[in-house]
Parts: sequence; C-alpha cells; structure tokens
Amino acid sequence: MAKQSFRLEQLFGSKTRARLIALFLQYPEEAFFVREMTRKVDAQLNSVRRELQNLMDLGIVCEKKAKHAPGRTLPLSEKKKYYQANITSLLFEDLRALFQKIQALLKNNFVQEMDTKGKIYFFAFTGRFLNHTDVRTDILIVGDIKQKAVEKMIGEFEKEMGHEINFTLMPKDEFLYRRQVTDRFLSSILDAEKIIMINRLS
Repeated sequence: MAKQSFRLEQLFGSKTRARLIALFLQYPEEAFFVREMTRKVDAQLNSVRRELQNLMDLGIVCEKKAKHAPGRTLPLSEKKKYYQANITSLLFEDLRALFQKIQALLKNNFVQEMDTKGKIYFFAFTGRFLNHTDVRTDILIVGDIKQKAVEKMIGEFEKEMGHEINFTLMPKDEFLYRRQVTDRFLSSILDAEKIIMINRLS
C-alpha cells in the first residue's frame, strides 16, 4: 500500500490559511504586518488579506495598530496595521494542541518525501525541533542527494512549519571520516538531543 502524504491545506481548506495559522501559533507573542506575512507564507497579498479577515472573524487573530502619543505624526511605516494571535480565544489552546500533532505528521511526510529524492543513510531532527537553540543545525542529513533538491524541500517545509530551518547535508564518506576524527561540528550535533528518523549506516 502506498504511503499517504499529509498537507495542511487538506485539513484547513487553504494553503494560505493553514500557513498563517501555523505562523501565528509558532509566534503567539509576535505581531506581523501583511507584506511580511506574504513573504513568510509565500502567498499573494490579496489571499493573505482574505484569510486574515477569515481568522479575525473566527476570533483566532486580532488586529493591532502602532501606539503613539496624541498629536505626534508617525512615519508611514508606523501607521501599518499589525496582526497577532488572539491567545484569549477559546480556540487558541485547542488549535495549538492540534498543530503539535500536525507537525509530527508533517515531519514524517517530509522524511518520506526526502527519502524518494536520493539515497539517505541517516536523517535526524535536532536543534529547534527539540527547543535547543544552541545547536547549530536543525536537521542532519547523510546521503547522496542533490543540494538544490534539499534546499527546495526545506523551503517548502519551512512554510508549513512556520519557522526557519537550518540543515546540514553531507555524503556518507565525509560523515564517517568526520565522525572517526571526532570533528567538533559533527560531534556537537551527534551529542545533542535528537530524533533519528532514518539510520542505515549500520
């Protein structure tokens, strides 16, 4: 039986809506302006505005404006409307719990897709995926796979996860050599907490 892939838009009906929700849940304390969000979720301006209105109607997102003293003239950049997750919404905690489960599905789907692009010997999530910001990479991939193919997949994965992802890709021979000589960079990754998704090295 073929493995089924999971996409956020399958559950939420719109890729833009799903990625916006993921962004707000990932950074509930931050406020974003519209053009910033269009870059982060890779969507058209009108689509982002439409979905923002839908999320505000649901009470999931709230609109904010820059604060200023009475009589003070603000530059144009400070007059923009900003949008932020409404953490007081009755749906907020339920959505956050749901997205934690969704992220597990997305990660599994990502690994399965990556495994079809080349020969993967080792794949592990670490760093930001385990809330360790001091680790210098978030994904370690050992295998024979084209750099551009990985970059493209990582770019799409970033939009679905709602945050930037640092990755390290190296061929099997290089990995084995650097592990043998106790390379400092590689050791810092291997010694860190990680979730190993593929291990065919043995």
